[in-house]
Amino acid sequence: MTARVLVVDDILSNVKLLEAKLTAEYFEVVTGFNGMEAIAKTEECSPDIILLDVMMPGMDGFEACRRIKSNPKTAHVPVIMVTALDQPSDRVAGLEAGADDFLTKPVDDAALFARVRSLVRLKMMTDELRMRESTGQSMGLLDPAETLIDNNPTGRILVIEDRPESVAWFKNALTPANEMAAVDTFEEALVRVKGGDYDLIVVSLGMRGFDGLRLCSQLRSLPEGRNVPILVVVSEGERRKLTQALEMGVNDYLTRPVDKNELTARVRTQLRKKRYADRLRHNVQLSLEMAITDQLTGLHNRRYMERHLSNLIGNAGKTGRPLAFLIMDIDYFKSVNDTHGHDIGDEVLREFSSRIGANVRGLDLACRYGGEEFVVVMPDTDISFAYMVAERLRRSVETTPFEISRDPRKLNITISIGIASSEGEKDTAEALLHRADQALYRAKRDGRNRVVADAA
Repeated sequence: MTARVLVVDDILSNVKLLEAKLTAEYFEVVTGFNGMEAIAKTEECSPDIILLDVMMPGMDGFEACRRIKSNPKTAHVPVIMVTALDQPSDRVAGLEAGADDFLTKPVDDAALFARVRSLVRLKMMTDELRMRESTGQSMGLLDPAETLIDNNPTGRILVIEDRPESVAWFKNALTPANEMAAVDTFEEALVRVKGGDYDLIVVSLGMRGFDGLRLCSQLRSLPEGRNVPILVVVSEGERRKLTQALEMGVNDYLTRPVDKNELTARVRTQLRKKRYADRLRHNVQLSLEMAITDQLTGLHNRRYMERHLSNLIGNAGKTGRPLAFLIMDIDYFKSVNDTHGHDIGDEVLREFSSRIGANVRGLDLACRYGGEEFVVVMPDTDISFAYMVAERLRRSVETTPFEISRDPRKLNITISIGIASSEGEKDTAEALLHRADQALYRAKRDGRNRVVADAA
């Protein structure tokens, strides 16, 4: 795995040593020598991870980390504090400043590289979501996700541990701020994760009844567990087991004996990251939906219809099943806008969309084609049945006035509809659209407020 690592330490020999080790592992290394330089190079060089010393003159590592994490442009970059400080209170201070991990010198190379690779992999997943979200923003579809800054994130936590005294200790440390559940068997853990909407899973790797690493692997393979952060608890000296856990995608770890403040700090970090990732995924999904949806009416848009129609025609040609296409237009819609205003025109369009939805089937594809034109694609439908549906919709519009928010409170609206059907395997979306459009033209030419089928 290649990645850009920013190494910041005020002692040149420390920087050079880390640079040499990381370069030998094929990482690209950028260096800095104080807190201000750490902040500046994080913005300039876009590192994938930062190795940050704490004890530096001027601005220390804690403050530099806080500033990096408070900037929306750099908050997602993981920070590992590599320092001679070794007290639990120091680790907690680093985590509360926003650091993703806190390693005490001298750091074992294997442990350092495993942690760097683990955090870089997790960052790359976030980067992909950020890039997709950025595309949605550039299209004007959505606002950016909130940053990672959330002072008091809480959530639903599942603790997997078979020692009753440890379960009680976790419960005391994590509640009542969080909602906690505990299980002590492999099978129950899988069932809970499949059925529960958890924000964090804590797994003890020292359980006597089963292999905790195998469980972590199984949890990562579940669709419901793929995006839930996992925090493992290991005993001192279980370096190989921890390295394996990090390689398989575990998010964070604690070493026994566990400090309560460090536990709560690491839990907050993971919950904060999950909230951010969830928001990114939500925005990506929203942008996908908005890209194919007409924002005024909630129906699919023309772009989606045109792409989907070719597939439906091709499928109809192969199976020999009929496909009907309705194109409809609100009669004299321009006069609605001119007389009552475009806001009332929008109300009419929304109401018409609702009536379309009430008169077609769930398998039919209803779209706003543009302006006051709408289309409905009806798979497995012959032209006679399509005509019946179209006529029912036309009568619904004609006989029931549209309610509006201003005087005269109700408007009498009529529509014209043209229908065409697919003509076999060699038919195309363009030809079908043309035939339906010609039928609509005849409906409007012959007096409007009527349904005309292409075969008629």
